[in-house]
Amino acid sequence: MNYRHAFHAGNFSDVMKHALCVAMMRMLTRKPTPLFVLDTHAGCGRYDLGAGPAERTGEWRAGIGRLRDDPPDALADYLSVVHGEGLYPGSPALLRAMLRPDDRLACCELHPDDFLALKREFGRDRQVSLHLRDGWEALRALLPPAQKRGLVLIDPPYEAPDEFFRLADGLGAGVSRFRTGVFVAWYPIKHRAPVREFHAAMASSGIADILAVELYLRKPLDAARLNGCGLLVVNPPFGFEAAAPALLGALIDRLGNNEPGQGCRIDRLADE
Repeated sequence: MNYRHAFHAGNFSDVMKHALCVAMMRMLTRKPTPLFVLDTHAGCGRYDLGAGPAERTGEWRAGIGRLRDDPPDALADYLSVVHGEGLYPGSPALLRAMLRPDDRLACCELHPDDFLALKREFGRDRQVSLHLRDGWEALRALLPPAQKRGLVLIDPPYEAPDEFFRLADGLGAGVSRFRTGVFVAWYPIKHRAPVREFHAAMASSGIADILAVELYLRKPLDAARLNGCGLLVVNPPFGFEAAAPALLGALIDRLGNNEPGQGCRIDRLADE
């Protein structure tokens, strides 16, 4: 997968990831204690969907483009955050928009052009720290935070053949250092075998309270296509497991094309 964020900004998997993250952040900010948020593979921060890589691929038209008019009630909160940000917000801008004055956001990005874009966006923001460093390394270096609560978003590029192994290893390292944190890891679904192996590894990892939340546009049979995507969530916020079906249902209703295998599922891989 060539997964520089700019080429896929606003596509169905981006929308799914962001809508669920907004819901989790909303749940976490109900308590007054400060949050630490870490975005390990941050990208640029925000994107012009009408120009550059996003316009060339046009993937956003089958994603956020289908939600702009007459948004479903279940997605109204997510879309209100998106519309309030002007240009299409990537995860750093979306997460920053939801911070309260005492919350903090750390963004990691290795690509030099994307990091410069982050500096232009957040360089003078005292609530945001920027790191030109490997996101996997950051899971060890930046955790645990001074805050006792927080969310860690892991959205790697999946360009390396061992990315699922690195994800499982990174989650293990991160959770061991920040046991009270909510960890959210995005993953592609092309065909089921790599996902089954990843789920099995996480289920046997000894980590408690793990959900796998998935959305499919079609049956995951073609390894050359992005047929769906998932979020693996460790320590989901209270109420998220109950709220997720409505969010997923609204997404598939608006973004699906009625292909065989279209749908969504939530699996509990480990109990609390």
